[in-house]
Amino acid sequence: MQRNVETGLGFQFNIARRTNKEDRTAMGDFLKKYWWLFLVVGLGIALAFMAMGPAPPKSFTFASGSADGTYIRVAESYRDALAEEDVDVTVLETAGSMDNLALLRSGEADVALIQGGMPPVETGEDLVSLGGVFYEPVFVFVREGVEAERFSDLAALRLAIGPEGSGSHQLASVLIGQWQVAWPEPAKLSLSGDAAARALLAGEIDAALFVASIETDYVRQLLLSDEVRLLRFETAEAHARRMPYLGALVLLQGVIDFDRNLPASDTPLIAPAAQLVARADLHPAIQSLLVETAHDIHRGNSVLAPAGTFPNRDLVDLPLSKQAERYFENGPTFLRRFFSFSVANFLDRAWVLLIPLLTLAYPLFRAAPPIYRWRTRRKIYVWYQDLRSLESKGRAARTAPERELVRDHLRQLQAETGRVEVPLSYTDDLYRLRNHIAFVNQLLGNLDPRQTIDPPGADDQSQPASLTEAR
Repeated sequence: MQRNVETGLGFQFNIARRTNKEDRTAMGDFLKKYWWLFLVVGLGIALAFMAMGPAPPKSFTFASGSADGTYIRVAESYRDALAEEDVDVTVLETAGSMDNLALLRSGEADVALIQGGMPPVETGEDLVSLGGVFYEPVFVFVREGVEAERFSDLAALRLAIGPEGSGSHQLASVLIGQWQVAWPEPAKLSLSGDAAARALLAGEIDAALFVASIETDYVRQLLLSDEVRLLRFETAEAHARRMPYLGALVLLQGVIDFDRNLPASDTPLIAPAAQLVARADLHPAIQSLLVETAHDIHRGNSVLAPAGTFPNRDLVDLPLSKQAERYFENGPTFLRRFFSFSVANFLDRAWVLLIPLLTLAYPLFRAAPPIYRWRTRRKIYVWYQDLRSLESKGRAARTAPERELVRDHLRQLQAETGRVEVPLSYTDDLYRLRNHIAFVNQLLGNLDPRQTIDPPGADDQSQPASLTEAR
């Protein structure tokens, strides 16, 4: 807001408070002085964003297993859990572990469930394990009346071990190699799953080996059948020592059916662990999130293992990912304890922004107090130019009416300054200005009209067309 006042002496004064033009001028002065600061901060922030790691993907593909198997149900539980973190998981139905390995290597899948003992060691260069997540016991069922007490006794029998390339066939071949007995090829049948269970119950084969969850329908059917019995692995501990991906466990007496007391005694078994496997180039944040999700899904108690057994860092045969190692040692990160996945990941990647932010904050904190004082006092000191100009014109006035007109402008100036707002700590400067206006007004009132001497320095003062331009 500004007001132009005609003095009657051939010039105008702008009796004004702070105007938009003054604000623009003050900002211009600030930018002229501190332009380098904004340049440095801008470059620092740009470099920080360039250095920030890429954001994790919002979706990935999970290779599971057959439609009626355990793997696909587990994969779907991961999909549902990760949906709560706004991560979309596509579950692929596959033929099993060997198919999953092929999908991982080709890049068609990012994560998969793999039976322990399946991948050869050399795949560790492009694949990493996120830990074992649940036991898949080796169940060997033998028909009642067939004489077989040890696994090696099956060498002369009709044994179904699954088709070549399946997890059961792979592990059965490894077990067969551990026994120094002749094992005729015709004795190793390719039946698997439901087909092998039906053939065993029908007496078409003598024994069948399955690597499957205890919750699988055909496994429970055989466990409850009086036609077959479960072979005991008395050497379970020895197998576990020789093959690290195998665990030695005990199927406790009565755990299947208390009324029928099935099994009738504690039965030792060997069991590889199904492990969560990821491509080594999968984003580290997704790997960490998968390990956290595995902990939530698999940490509970089960028929085969007490609570806390899974996820397990030891029951693996692939290199453990760095994110999994960090989780097993320290648990969730500090940020994940308090924030969602997306927020925690952003904060974890954005820490590099602290450098430019600190670069900005330090000089601004240093410069802020003097800039604040300058801008506040400027509200007051800007009026002194008006005051000096009015005093000069009052002293130069030749007649009493001319001098009285200047005094009238001084009274207007006094009223205008009364509307200036400043913090309480600067009130003394404002009242000092108002006292000076009153002093000049009184001085001009007592001045002899014949005195026309200008105040010292008045000759050096140019007379601007407006006080706003002077400011």
